[in-house]
Amino acid sequence: MALIKSVRGFTPVIGNNCFLADNATLIGDLVIGDDCSIWFNTVLRGDVNSIRIGNRVNIQDGSVLHTLYQKSTIEIGDDVSIGHNVTVHGATIKDGALVGMGAVILDDAVVGEGAIVAAGSVVLSKTVIEPGSLWAGAPAKFIKMVDPEQSKEINQKIAKNYLMYSEWYK
Repeated sequence: MALIKSVRGFTPVIGNNCFLADNATLIGDLVIGDDCSIWFNTVLRGDVNSIRIGNRVNIQDGSVLHTLYQKSTIEIGDDVSIGHNVTVHGATIKDGALVGMGAVILDDAVVGEGAIVAAGSVVLSKTVIEPGSLWAGAPAKFIKMVDPEQSKEINQKIAKNYLMYSEWYK
């Protein structure tokens, strides 16, 4: 069973039909929507500030979400996929975005709706990634605009697949 820990008077709130891997860690001021999956060795650490996660979000193995005390929060929209070993620190990720494996998203960055952050990218603090764009590199830079329908199809397929995968563990 996942470790769910209260801190500073905050207890994680978890929506309906969510999968929490046995060794996932959920702490403090954390709200997770419906139909989400939080995978193995993932840490959602809402001890110093809030983390808000929408519906149908998958946060894959080894990812860490954290914030700055009294400075930054995390807001993740609906239908977002966060790849394996991603670090999100005090950032906003809008609906339908995809964050590739091993990426790092730093404080006060915003990943726009339907945007893609390529695997291994480092999105610096206060970077604003436009909706529907592809960014890559360290530091991450704009690469190109992505066809909105193609982006939506890819991102929704991944989100739906992870919902299916999570059913295998229930």
